[in-house]
Amino acid sequence: MEDPTASNVTPPANSSSSSSSSSQITPSPSMKLSLESRINRLINANQSPSPSRSIYSDRFIPSRSGSNFALFDLAPSPSKEDGGAGSYATLLRAAMFGPETPEKRDITGFSTSRNIFRFKTETNRCLNSFSPFVCDDGGPGVSHAPIKASRKVSRSPYKVLDAPALQDDFYLNLVDWSAQNVLAVGLGNCVYLWNACSSKVTKLCDLGADDSVCSVGWAFRGTHLAVGTSSGKVQIWDASRCKRTRTMEGHRQRVGALAWGSSVLSSGSRDKSILQRDIRCQEDHVSKLSGHKSEVCGLKWSYDNRELASGGNDNRLFVWNQHSTQPVLKYSEHTAAVKAIAWSPHVHGLLASGGGTADRCIRFWNTSTNTHLSSIDTCSQVCNLAWSKNVNELVSTHGYSQNQIIVWKYPTMSKIATLTGHTYRVLYLAVSPDGQTIVTGAGDETLRFWNVFPSPKSQVGIDEWGQRNKVIFVLV
Repeated sequence: MEDPTASNVTPPANSSSSSSSSSQITPSPSMKLSLESRINRLINANQSPSPSRSIYSDRFIPSRSGSNFALFDLAPSPSKEDGGAGSYATLLRAAMFGPETPEKRDITGFSTSRNIFRFKTETNRCLNSFSPFVCDDGGPGVSHAPIKASRKVSRSPYKVLDAPALQDDFYLNLVDWSAQNVLAVGLGNCVYLWNACSSKVTKLCDLGADDSVCSVGWAFRGTHLAVGTSSGKVQIWDASRCKRTRTMEGHRQRVGALAWGSSVLSSGSRDKSILQRDIRCQEDHVSKLSGHKSEVCGLKWSYDNRELASGGNDNRLFVWNQHSTQPVLKYSEHTAAVKAIAWSPHVHGLLASGGGTADRCIRFWNTSTNTHLSSIDTCSQVCNLAWSKNVNELVSTHGYSQNQIIVWKYPTMSKIATLTGHTYRVLYLAVSPDGQTIVTGAGDETLRFWNVFPSPKSQVGIDEWGQRNKVIFVLV
């Protein structure tokens, strides 16, 4: 856009003759004075103050790098034929506007056809880049909200617990974290409780030399713990009193998977069956679910307690409803045992599952429409999956061959962080009640605590997890 002040100025009639003759004569001081006075008149045109206009003391410093020098009868850069006139114009331009540098030509991005009083465009680097305020360097309609930095996840655990006799068995589930912030761990034939607030360790039970712990699972309120044993029994313990309240039978072989519903406890066994147990009834189980052709190693109820997902060593993933004794949905895409199962707390009917060494894939299913949504090859045995309840992310733990922990962004499945430290397969996983911390267990007989998920947006202040010291404790 041309400047309105410049458009109202008519060049003198003898400007062309002056320009043409400049190549033949040497400019005199009077010619310099005449040129200077014309420039001053042009710049100061229409600038006389009016009574109705406020006068401010702020200075306006224009950018001259895009000046239209033809407006002042200054010839362009000299050519070979120009001789003295071109040199004089170059010297005059340098005296008036400073020497021409590459920065003036390249950084500003102006062409010489632009008007002298046009504001300077910002360079690529904002002058206020170190200011806490946003730099306004965008065009109309551009949002100036600050760019959200990617979340940083610590690559090392903030706490390590020694867990001797923690079994290196893919088909067992020996770690669970209660709503009361108490961690239950099955070690050999004993169950130990670790209070995350006080770091107090309590021995809950000892099954004796002829039995061993194969699975543990907390009820929703976190006061009662179910323990699956190698003899096929399921025990219910009152953790607050360290007292066994009930023993239920029904399985012929070890119970490696447990899952609590609203009032139902589901148990999966090596005998290929799933038993539904209502702890309010006297019977040991109210129904038996049949369908798997090998050991049941994964069980999870959906968040609305309407669907139960089961995975087995037969490479099958089944979905059951509250009243069915046969699976209502069957998925056979996995090519290895399905232990890792997790329901999304954010999307109804979204189920994630992971396969073993021969499969290595995480797959996503919509059980509402019975569709396979997507899959990703993790290049490693998938042992566990867990969704964050605070953000739309999930974590997976892996075995052969990298023994890593990966935090994923859903649905892009981009890696947020890859955590290493375990020297054996990361077979066990549990999430803290606040949803920020995970604990992982492996055959290297360690439990490692990681801060991987952000806090809820409504949470204010510093929680207790960020205040703990990074030290090593002995669990037993």
